[in-house]
Amino acid sequence: MPLRDLAGTTALVSGAGRGFGRAIAAALVKAGATVVGVARDRGRLDDVRARLGESFVPVVADAADPVAAGLLIDTHRPDTLVLNAGAIPLPRPIHHHTWETFSRNWEVDVRHVFHWVRESLLLPLAPGSVVIAMSSGAAVHGSPISGGYAGAKAAIRQLTAYAADESRRAALGIRFVSLLPPLTPGTDLSAAAMAGYAARQGVDVATFQRRIAPAPTLEQVGDAVVGLASDPGSDHDQDAYLITPAGLAPVT
Repeated sequence: MPLRDLAGTTALVSGAGRGFGRAIAAALVKAGATVVGVARDRGRLDDVRARLGESFVPVVADAADPVAAGLLIDTHRPDTLVLNAGAIPLPRPIHHHTWETFSRNWEVDVRHVFHWVRESLLLPLAPGSVVIAMSSGAAVHGSPISGGYAGAKAAIRQLTAYAADESRRAALGIRFVSLLPPLTPGTDLSAAAMAGYAARQGVDVATFQRRIAPAPTLEQVGDAVVGLASDPGSDHDQDAYLITPAGLAPVT
């Protein structure tokens, strides 16, 4: 299928107030889309609005709320849906977690992706729409001081692949894909994780950061999302990609 011009289209980004979500919203606005940004923090959303202008429409809501998912899908009918909201895990080894802290990312990250993906299929979104769920490199490599985070992100990857299969089976023409970024400087989650892993290894954060593979910038993550949003894809496209400084790499 031909690439899609994002100018004049509507994108909806959850978790748009900070980190990846903020960078993704900026990239989509730059590409010409009107971006509906969803987050719980009004102050953060107002900051993004001040930076991006009228093309950014702030909506204060809990992305994990199924009612919010249904109402916002029905109201805005986005051409591009980016599911980025998530909780910052408690950086402790497994035996220092309770079930409540261990399962936090299942209750927020996975729950929110489930509700929005379900609504996208039920409506359904228009043919050619693209739904992008932010998973994590931890879904492949693990994250031993993040409780259930890695498992939750793996579940998001699988859930998105299941939705892609349902779209193909029903000939809906909606592309579902998950992105797996590594620890990326500039996000609150990465700052907490890097501090935790540095302490675990007995080094400072700068030393730990030099030991791990180079990460993409927030701007590169935003550009990767725009590239996928511009490509409605085909039945033979990959359902999951790692994000690297060199671009997207299919998850095998």
